[in-house]
Amino acid sequence: MLPWRLLDRAKIPGSRAELTLHQRGEEFSIRTDGLELMNSRAHGSEALLAQLSCTPIAERKRARVLIGGLGMGYTLRAALSLLRADAEVVVAELVPAVVSWNRTQLAQLASNPLADRRVSVKETDVVELVRAGAGRFDAIVLDVDNGPTHMNRPENQWLYARAGLASAHAALRAQGVLSVWSVSPDPGFTERLRAADFSVEVVNARGHTRTKGARHTLWIATRSERKAAPAARKSR
Repeated sequence: MLPWRLLDRAKIPGSRAELTLHQRGEEFSIRTDGLELMNSRAHGSEALLAQLSCTPIAERKRARVLIGGLGMGYTLRAALSLLRADAEVVVAELVPAVVSWNRTQLAQLASNPLADRRVSVKETDVVELVRAGAGRFDAIVLDVDNGPTHMNRPENQWLYARAGLASAHAALRAQGVLSVWSVSPDPGFTERLRAADFSVEVVNARGHTRTKGARHTLWIATRSERKAAPAARKSR
């Protein structure tokens, strides 16, 4: 078997950790401190995340989608394959090197989705875009951590807490979709989504294909309209 070859390394902003890019033949791997975060041979659940998020909004005029985490571009490619020509996809990627890798070494993996004119990249924390995005998005797709419990960055805890889910709800348009990728189930997170006025579907997905690879958990949460408080009766 061919050995892995280190192609590049990059610091994660605001952290002592770093990302490393590796190649073995036609296979690529992105790791942090030796732990593999993603592999070009196992991206089925990431693509399904985008498909389930964007299918309900695929025919909306000028749909606007926020994707948190560029990865190897598979989530972005799956979203673009469903959206109309007048859609806009904003990708939030914290590590500039990941954007550079997707324009060079990794570009061919997902057919170079960054070249699509519908895409704009913000080299920033997705948290900032969620906080500032009131009523701006039809879908928010989060693949920035190993899940609500196993976070790559502790700073992202806000995203999965009540305050972050309330901000995501506010950032979505009517019947907008919030989707989250996780390496494992988390019943507590499901309940927090429901408490934040989302209708929730929990999907089990395979990493490699639907019949092979590790099982991952996807939350597909549709924005429900908050119920107005009943009007107080006038005293007679």
